Amino acid sequence: MPPVRRSLVRVLPLLLSALLAGCGAPAPRDTAEREVREAVAAWARTPPAQLAGIPLEDWAYEVSAVRRSGGAATVRAELRYRLGGHDAAAAVSAREVSLAREDGRWRVTGDRAAPGALPQLWDQGPVTVVRGTHSLVLGAGRDPATLSAIAAEADRAVPAVSAAWPGPWAGRAVVLVPGSLERMAQLLGRPVAEYKGMGAVTTGRVGAAPAPADRVVVNPEGWAELSQEGRRVILAHEVTHVATRAATTATTPLWLSEGFADWAAYRGTPATPEQAAPALARAVRRGEVPGELPRAQDFAFGGDPEALARAYEGAWLACRTVAGRWGEAALVDLYGRAGREPWPVAVRGALGIDPQELTKDWQETLREQFR
Repeated sequence: MPPVRRSLVRVLPLLLSALLAGCGAPAPRDTAEREVREAVAAWARTPPAQLAGIPLEDWAYEVSAVRRSGGAATVRAELRYRLGGHDAAAAVSAREVSLAREDGRWRVTGDRAAPGALPQLWDQGPVTVVRGTHSLVLGAGRDPATLSAIAAEADRAVPAVSAAWPGPWAGRAVVLVPGSLERMAQLLGRPVAEYKGMGAVTTGRVGAAPAPADRVVVNPEGWAELSQEGRRVILAHEVTHVATRAATTATTPLWLSEGFADWAAYRGTPATPEQAAPALARAVRRGEVPGELPRAQDFAFGGDPEALARAYEGAWLACRTVAGRWGEAALVDLYGRAGREPWPVAVRGALGIDPQELTKDWQETLREQFR
């Protein structure tokens, strides 16, 4: 024992010195890096001119890395901000900030999306802001009259959606209008082909965790081709996704999510199944009654447009069938349950039947509607 004890006595001071060195304060950054970080922080306190009019709150850059080369520097940072009155939590964007050293001081010369990160709308040019009663419309490269018309549609959509979805939601919509289809695809980080022919899409995280408000992103080319009624339906559909986002999870069938959005959009209108589901009507009259409710892959864009139309129309008619036979409250209950329970349990709990019976009821409705 004594030899061991003596060994410990000799080693402990060395270990203690190492631990103290490792646990002490980190080595201070060099003066130039500190000045770069301070320049970014000072610049962030005054958002760029192209953001004027946007109700920004909590605008801040958290610097994660600094690279310097002579009189130039590049900073990787996380931008966090909220749209006042709309975002419940901060939106986050990975950014790359450029600086140059002039007259002995660092000055920010550029700010852009970091490599691999999605751009923000203002990266595509100056932003025009239109505030509606229930909406905030931000456009880049769009005339104010177009943006005002979109805000008016959003203001009509919000109360209509609230009447269809009694669950809690913000009761507001944020709409982004890029300058072109290509710019829309850039914002969403997807191929252009996925959005051709679409009027608008919605972005957002599913589930009830705190998250920024969803953004409805308008395809200006698809929007221009829509009738007034088509624009009303499309925007109400997308706003319904905003309203139901907290109740939507990975377990929610895609047909239910899309069908409910269409059901809410058409609710209270005189549209008949013949008018709103022409592709499905043609298929049923050919004897092609679907063997099952639309699958997730049936909603993929870029394929057969007739098949895609049948998927959306079939989903709408499935929700319309539930609302017609069990009541609107049962449809809302089914939606809520589907986001937190296994599908068979959700169907039995909301409707008192099993999923196979629901499919048969839907198929029978299709035969009755499109004889």
